[in-house]
Amino acid sequence: MLSFSRMENGVTANKGEGFLSRMALNDNKAGMEGLDRDKINKIIMETSKGSRFYENELKKEQQVNQRIEKMMLQKAQITEQQLQKAQVQVEKMALAQERSRDLSRVIVHVDMDAFYAAVEMRDRPELKDQPMAVGSMSMLSTSNYHARKFGVRAAMPGFIGKKLCPNLVIVPPNFEKYRVVSNEIREIFADYDPHFQPMSLDEAYLDFTDHVQQRQSWPESSRTHRFHIKQTEIPQVSVPEENDLSPVLFDDSPSFCPSFSSSNGFTIIDAAAAAASEVFGTSIEEAVREMRFRIEQKTMLTASAGIAPNMMLAKVCSDKNKPNGQYRLASTRDAVIDFIQYLPVRKVSGIGKVSERMLSALGVSSCSDLRQQMALLSLLFSETAWHHLMQVSLGLGSTYISKHEERKSMSTERTFKELDKAEEHFSLCRQLCEDLAEDLKKENLKGKTVTLKLKNVNFEVKTRALTLPCAVATVDEIFAVAKDLLKTEIEHERPQPLRLRQGCPTSPPSKKAKGLGPVTTIDTFFRATSSSGPLEKVHLRK
Repeated sequence: MLSFSRMENGVTANKGEGFLSRMALNDNKAGMEGLDRDKINKIIMETSKGSRFYENELKKEQQVNQRIEKMMLQKAQITEQQLQKAQVQVEKMALAQERSRDLSRVIVHVDMDAFYAAVEMRDRPELKDQPMAVGSMSMLSTSNYHARKFGVRAAMPGFIGKKLCPNLVIVPPNFEKYRVVSNEIREIFADYDPHFQPMSLDEAYLDFTDHVQQRQSWPESSRTHRFHIKQTEIPQVSVPEENDLSPVLFDDSPSFCPSFSSSNGFTIIDAAAAAASEVFGTSIEEAVREMRFRIEQKTMLTASAGIAPNMMLAKVCSDKNKPNGQYRLASTRDAVIDFIQYLPVRKVSGIGKVSERMLSALGVSSCSDLRQQMALLSLLFSETAWHHLMQVSLGLGSTYISKHEERKSMSTERTFKELDKAEEHFSLCRQLCEDLAEDLKKENLKGKTVTLKLKNVNFEVKTRALTLPCAVATVDEIFAVAKDLLKTEIEHERPQPLRLRQGCPTSPPSKKAKGLGPVTTIDTFFRATSSSGPLEKVHLRK
């Protein structure tokens, strides 16, 4: 039975409903508009109840409820005088932030459409018309647009996805293949911004300011690109209408490629189409459209893009016309303020489900609400947090994409089933250390801190680390430390065995870690494809 309670100040804190809201469908993802949320949420709750996933979410929900209750108690103790003083501080801060507003740059955020799923559909045409997802029964990394119509999305356990959509095809991830495709896409990115900033395999930020300026003097020949997708690369599809989207992957995504279907199961590009070319203009919109065209011609995958004065807004804009679309926000203050006013806070990168719930408890759901409640937020949130929320409410974000970024991390991965025997743990740990040592040797790096990160079957994450007096890099040196850390954790669990569970993150281990300054982090991951395997991480710091 679910219990209920009520918070003060008219804010309802139904713990049953609160948990439901945490477990409920997050339909912010493209392709999930107009779904029957009540029906989907009921299935999610019924399917997950009693699972480790459910218990872990319940524990997290209780923790969030405690934070909200503590916050509301703090709110009740705030005096009108304190609020007025805070309002003066907030207005002063807002004026200072306004003076820093930079509208001179043109930032583009590119996001590949359902990337992992799209690669699998491209390579296995029989999946194109089926609801499918990449991941495992424990967790999904992404889903195609057919699956999203059933409420199946990333960061959802596969067993829930199968309940929502019994015909769902779950494909194990192949990150090595995705990296190869990602590298092809990045080669195109570099033509527009040599210093682009990749955020994962399927998204990146680019500064188009210099490119657009140079583009103004380019002859038409430099802005002309031919259709060159090979005949045998395109699976059979119906003849696309003028405004259809990619015939390869999405039923509702624009296609650049004129074609017709043949009897042998492949689309044939006729001679005229094969020789056809497209001329792109000199504007920022045309430059981005050209880039997306080249990506599709090279990889048979589509990309969406957002164009805005800063990185925060560009990321929001890239989701506006998905899939295979782009959206530009004009570089004027009025345009930015109008755009941000009714934007839900959850649409902003960095504001997740926990922050959303805490803000909702204070009556904040949109960016305009943030601005109105900023004095109160400054008294309840940390200085770093409310300064960030202030920037969001004003539509401010970074306009600087770091150049010549020092390499700060490297990683490797290993797939395996659940392990609960000590000898299996040590054997796999040794393999990871071998991979790590090889990577270190290639980059001529050493590290002083060895860290072991474990996630058990109850979703608990534990981190153990040891800093050495001198830097190490060889297999034996790294494994000697990692083995001791692992042995300590095994002993801690006795008489029960150490049981680790699968990890299936939405992206593979990153090659670069952001915000670490001069610290170099070398990470080794391994993950499983079974429904109950482990996730461990071993890394060194220099």
